[in-house]
Amino acid sequence: MLCMNTPPETLHSKEPVYRLQHKGREVILIGTAHISQASADLVAEMIEREQPDTVCVELCPTRYKTLIEPDAWKNTDIVEVIRQKRTFVLMLNLILSSIQRRMAREMNVQPGLEMRVAIERAEAQQAEVATIDREVRTTLQRVWRLMGWWTKMKLMNQLLISIFDNDSESVSEEQIEALKEKGALEMLLDEMGTHLPGVKQRLIDERDLYMVQKIREAPGQKLLAVVGAGHVPGMLKNWEKPDISLTELDSLPPVSIWSTLLKWLIPLVIIALIGAGFLQADPAEAVEKGLRGLVGWFVVNGALSGLGGIIAGAHPLTTLVAIVAAPLTSLNPLIGVGYVAGLVEAWLRKPRVRDFEELSEAIMSLKGWWHNKVTRILLVFFLTSIGSMIGTFVGYGWLIDNLMR
Repeated sequence: MLCMNTPPETLHSKEPVYRLQHKGREVILIGTAHISQASADLVAEMIEREQPDTVCVELCPTRYKTLIEPDAWKNTDIVEVIRQKRTFVLMLNLILSSIQRRMAREMNVQPGLEMRVAIERAEAQQAEVATIDREVRTTLQRVWRLMGWWTKMKLMNQLLISIFDNDSESVSEEQIEALKEKGALEMLLDEMGTHLPGVKQRLIDERDLYMVQKIREAPGQKLLAVVGAGHVPGMLKNWEKPDISLTELDSLPPVSIWSTLLKWLIPLVIIALIGAGFLQADPAEAVEKGLRGLVGWFVVNGALSGLGGIIAGAHPLTTLVAIVAAPLTSLNPLIGVGYVAGLVEAWLRKPRVRDFEELSEAIMSLKGWWHNKVTRILLVFFLTSIGSMIGTFVGYGWLIDNLMR
């Protein structure tokens, strides 16, 4: 049972730094700005002064590895990413990274500096380092599962805006302040305004709970935790909350029955509409309407997916595959045209080590997204999928019109 006999002790006049107690152990909680030299200096000062047994950082194991091994991107197998259906998560990660890097560059500060300093100072005095944040992949998947269909469309639109806005040189003070307080993920969700209020709040609260419990489980008698300032109020609020289940917070919400039904219902309706064209009373009319509906479906869906491939700068053969595959994959809920087109593009234009080495710079500009082979594969996946999705709805209207003639 958790107990905290005394209220949090404030240790700094300007920054959110608190001394907490948990089962006789001491915890120093530091709320930092994510892009700030002053925050990095504060972290170094507090570790030097407090000499903790363990330093807890607001990183998941994956982000920790990326921070201490910046060349880890070189070992990424883009084909496996596509096969395991992690393409969207990777793309979202890169967009979040580009937002943070742009703002860090604007302020002439290394992104993630306060976390890097915390790790280096901890290792220098032989303290343990504990990662306390939830896996970013789990967080993003929970975001996706919790969204309705229309909200997902709005998020995709926001991602496209983020990519096309990457060439903007100036970054507003409001954006910088938001990133200081919250971090790239929460800031991107904030940009959605009122579109994601429930999802956004729930995910922030979940990570507050997750980090509180991970701090409790960290080894040592004296701990120092470095987290974003935006998480501090929620963590203090939940500090005395007992029985926080990490298993529950790490699990994915079940797919709603309506989502599953809709996934199968749309293809069945399309097939029924195509089939209805062949079932007219007049044999000649049946052949005419049936073929017109079938050809129209293939042309509309294939053309729009192919257009997505062209916009993404896909190999001509990839675009051709997208045109042929889109009308078929749209009728199969188990696979999308983006996965097919992405795999073909990865096979035809296999990324080089150089592409992975230059990835961090490529995501900083619109030109980079289109010229780097890794990001271009992601664009092929994304834009052919969007094209096919639009084609499905346009094709549905075409089939209805065909039957009404």
